[in-house]
Amino acid sequence: MNDNVVKDKESDVIADKSNFLLDRISSTEDRKQLEKALKFSVKMHHGQVRKSGLPFVSHCIDVANKLLDWKMDQTTIISALLHDVVEDTDVTLKDIEKEFGSEVAMLVDGVTKVENIAFRSIEHKQAENFTKLFLSLANDLRVIIIKFADRLNNMETIQFLSSKKRKEIALETKEIFVPLAHRLGMAKVKWELEDLSLKCLDLRSYNTIKKKIETSAKLNEDILSNTITPIKSELDSYKIQSNIFGRYKSISSIHRKINKRDKKFEEIYDLYAIRIVVDKIEECYLALGVIHNIYPPIQDRFKDFIATPKTNGYQSIHTTVLTKDNRLTEVQIRTKDMDYTAEVGVAAHWLYKGGNEIGEFDSQVSWLRDLLSILSSENSDPEELIDLLKIDMFEDEIFVFTPRGDLIKLPVDSTPLDFAFAIHGGLGFTTVRSKVNKKLVPLSYNLKSGDIVEIETSKNQTPNSGWLKFVKTSRAKHEISKYLRKVELEESLKIGSELIEKNLRKLKIFDRVSEFKKNFSMAGYKTIDSMISDIGRGGSTIKDLLPKIFPDLKSNKNKDIEDIEFVESARSDFDGINLDGVKNLVVDYGKCCNPIPGDEVVGYISRGRGLIVHMHSCSNLSSLSSKEDRLVSVNWNTKQNLSFRSKIHITCNDTAGMLNDIADVISKNKVNILDVSTDVTEGGMANIWIICKVESRQKLDLVIKAIQKIRHIDSVERVHE
Repeated sequence: MNDNVVKDKESDVIADKSNFLLDRISSTEDRKQLEKALKFSVKMHHGQVRKSGLPFVSHCIDVANKLLDWKMDQTTIISALLHDVVEDTDVTLKDIEKEFGSEVAMLVDGVTKVENIAFRSIEHKQAENFTKLFLSLANDLRVIIIKFADRLNNMETIQFLSSKKRKEIALETKEIFVPLAHRLGMAKVKWELEDLSLKCLDLRSYNTIKKKIETSAKLNEDILSNTITPIKSELDSYKIQSNIFGRYKSISSIHRKINKRDKKFEEIYDLYAIRIVVDKIEECYLALGVIHNIYPPIQDRFKDFIATPKTNGYQSIHTTVLTKDNRLTEVQIRTKDMDYTAEVGVAAHWLYKGGNEIGEFDSQVSWLRDLLSILSSENSDPEELIDLLKIDMFEDEIFVFTPRGDLIKLPVDSTPLDFAFAIHGGLGFTTVRSKVNKKLVPLSYNLKSGDIVEIETSKNQTPNSGWLKFVKTSRAKHEISKYLRKVELEESLKIGSELIEKNLRKLKIFDRVSEFKKNFSMAGYKTIDSMISDIGRGGSTIKDLLPKIFPDLKSNKNKDIEDIEFVESARSDFDGINLDGVKNLVVDYGKCCNPIPGDEVVGYISRGRGLIVHMHSCSNLSSLSSKEDRLVSVNWNTKQNLSFRSKIHITCNDTAGMLNDIADVISKNKVNILDVSTDVTEGGMANIWIICKVESRQKLDLVIKAIQKIRHIDSVERVHE
């Protein structure tokens, strides 16, 4: 095929797709504007080809057509045609604004990926892009609607990408876009994206379920018809106009039910549902009465989402009935407006003020306020967003009540602590106890729909890291994490400042403390607090920073600096401990007991030395009992290749080669010896003290047992002093 034939084929594809799009536009003025955007997009993407071999601009036209299916406005359609020009061509946002106006430029900017900055990782880049996308929603909800149409078209043509790329995109779609579509009430988009993701990630399961649906379709059509006929007849007798049909649930939904319930396809009773669409809300309830009169309902399977809509705006009545052939069948009843909203969600509800600017968020997407608040906070981490998106995107919800009767909607398995944070952050922070239906329950208790929740508070209560293990909502997780980060920062700043002053005093240059702090930029820090905090956490040492901040000290290296180097070197061991979720603080270990991982320990917050860790059995703890407010619970959090100093005392016969045999055994256990001292008694016995580095008590015990097996060894014990 020569180049001219290829070009003709590309032109035909673009022409066909363009004509299809333009033929759907009735207004002459709108058609002219679209033609202008089309020509611009075609020109700018000229020569760019997708992996499928089709011209790249065909993707932009397909996205625009999807948005027309969702009945989006002219500005959104134009923005869709131009959504990739800034990202993939030399066109700038100023060019877009000049040609098509500020509103289109703003929408195009919202869906354009973040570029030209250094990313720490792929995950960091992904997080930054989603942060930008969500912050764009503060200006216009149509940004996310364009993004959904874009992702849907990309998933529909994903087969042309490499296997690795397909899985990456499918996983991102499954973990972020699918639950996000659910939260925005875009059920049809959610099903399509979820099915396409499953097809990429588990093709065998996808094909198996698809084949079984096709095989059983004819049989189930007859069953559905027999169930629907009497309902239709009865509604007609009441002169209620209705559209009744049966539909299979999505392949991914069935796949989830099979895995969750550990059952075969044939054992899942709710594979399909009957939907009844009427004109008015009152007809929904009348239809419900008609159905229950014909088929007995299953009491615990009734849900009225019309009276109490889901947080994503979904409204419908769900009831499960037992049909004449003893089959459990779900029936969904809703109005035409509810049915449209259930399919396209937020696309049916974007609001305007004055015809141009986006207004306040619809109640359907009120949860976005919390998300935007999190993203806008000073100490939010972009990578935290990805986790937050996954947390709050639960498919099912529960409805619980305050003692006054106010309704609170929460994800399934939420706890009283989630309930408290949902009402107010301050209430969550001070929660100490909770009552559900007037009975005292743990803060980790899983709430159920209909529960009445009462929260008891104390002004002395503060959040702890244990809460993060059981809360379910993003709001609760963010508020708790933010508080713990604040505590960590305050503690690290305090310890960092003390370390700076202590070490400069030892160097006899205490008069240069202000100069040291003022010259933070010379050490590569953006702020003075970031430097002090890093020192306090142990991320940087005074030894590392001194030559950068005080170059004149380089040639004057004296014993004081060597002492600091020794102290800082020792501090490299002082890692691997958690202070109730506050990680990476400067940690010291009690010389009185010398604890190592595996020992039961407790922390003491000292003045000037940071956190000092002692063994529970340490004799010195008794002297600290009067300072219980400074004793804190700690636990080991050791990392790979992290080792700790430990001392052992050996008594043995003073024979030739004994020390060599002991060293050989220790070496075979892959333990490093740091220091050895010996002492021989008059009776021909020797005392040997060995300081070594081990990663845990378990490793030390192995070394001790191995030494005990050496001939002429009398005793081996660990020394705590």
